[in-house]
Amino acid sequence: MEKHYNSGSKDLTVLDGVSFEIESGETFSIVGPSGSGKTTLLGLCAGLDQSDTGTIELCGENLMKLTEDERALLRNRKVGFIFQDFQLLPTLTALENVSVPMELQGIKDPTSKALSLLEKVGLVDRSDHYPSQLSGGEQQRVALARAFSNEPDILFADEPTGNLDAETSEKVERLLFDLNKELGTTLVMVTHDMELANKTQRMLRLKNGKVWKEESKL
Repeated sequence: MEKHYNSGSKDLTVLDGVSFEIESGETFSIVGPSGSGKTTLLGLCAGLDQSDTGTIELCGENLMKLTEDERALLRNRKVGFIFQDFQLLPTLTALENVSVPMELQGIKDPTSKALSLLEKVGLVDRSDHYPSQLSGGEQQRVALARAFSNEPDILFADEPTGNLDAETSEKVERLLFDLNKELGTTLVMVTHDMELANKTQRMLRLKNGKVWKEESKL
């Protein structure tokens, strides 16, 4: 696949000839220096943006053939996404941030399921707190619970530990891999943390928008 952006009068190539496959249930990391196209690639794989060339298949669907609404529906049903800046709704409590997406999906008893997810991430006692009342690590754990609210087939995580201290990072890492094993969710993450990346089964290294190296521990 390729992705270009117009920067003034210049055409900026962000991704150039990137190609790879990820198996169901696998843990996969994307690494590389700043500006190598990691976050752009993650967004394309999740259907948040469209590539200029090539084919992207997500959960058996060719994203290039779907409308924007169809891609949104696919994400709603099959995909979880964790953003580096959490993106919690500030006017909703932790419980509401997790339960509201389930309500919109028509899932039965969303409050009970949201409480169960908050319990898994160790925050059931903070369920009535707003994001501004939570630490960065707690917000990230709420975001993690929300990402798993639809029991996604695949979870995309953009620098899931980038804003966290070492102790909190370790807790979030453990949760990511535990939930991956428990639910069989494919885990794909962008990270600068090579210690975290080395814990995944496969690693894709990007450099200047191209695949520099692909490593496997399978």
